[in-house]
Amino acid sequence: MQFFLADPQGWKAPEARPDADALRASSVEIFVHAPYVLNLASTNNRIRIPSRKLLGQHAAAAATVGASGLIVHGGHVNKGEDVAVGIDNWRKALQKAHDDGGLPVRVLIENTAGGDNACARRFDELARLWDAVGDFNVGFCLDTCHAHAGGEELLDIVDRVKSITGRIDLVHANGSRDGFDSGRDRHDNLTVKSIEPGMIDPELVAAVVRAAGAPAVVETPGGVEGQSADIAYLRAQQ
Repeated sequence: MQFFLADPQGWKAPEARPDADALRASSVEIFVHAPYVLNLASTNNRIRIPSRKLLGQHAAAAATVGASGLIVHGGHVNKGEDVAVGIDNWRKALQKAHDDGGLPVRVLIENTAGGDNACARRFDELARLWDAVGDFNVGFCLDTCHAHAGGEELLDIVDRVKSITGRIDLVHANGSRDGFDSGRDRHDNLTVKSIEPGMIDPELVAAVVRAAGAPAVVETPGGVEGQSADIAYLRAQQ
């Protein structure tokens, strides 16, 4: 199970959940997603510094509900800037957290769909990022929509990811409304009636889940009905 602890588009600190004790005692594995605004790679002090603070706040809050990990998007620098600077900003953020006593939950870096200046869209950049932060006990969240839209084939993707990170901690098993390497982050259901050219074959997503050997969640449209159908499809394919 995955959820946010605060507005995903906002900078406010998470509030305590009244069901925290029940969540910790649950047999269901829990993951918390950090707000989308968090960008540890940013060269803008007004974004990077609040992002570090928000990371610590959400990690602490995630620990109170017994989360196995805190998912954080790989982030990006601005157009024309060197991605290496963003990668070093990631390293500095995790080094600062380590020096301050460490984060109470593992950070799971998630691959992203768009941006030529992203730290975790292309796997060559992901490898550079991992060289910088891999010693800080981080994990990896593989999003199938993001990989497809970001220009990474799903065939054999688990092996390619693990050759870089050594692990996959969570799979976001999502379809994509857009074509390969589109750079567009628009999730789609796995149970669509017809697969348009360039869209993800749901069987590839199911194969990724099988090969990863990690928990999987769907972030697909259609509310409870749409997501329930996608979950049922994935379970039937395992």
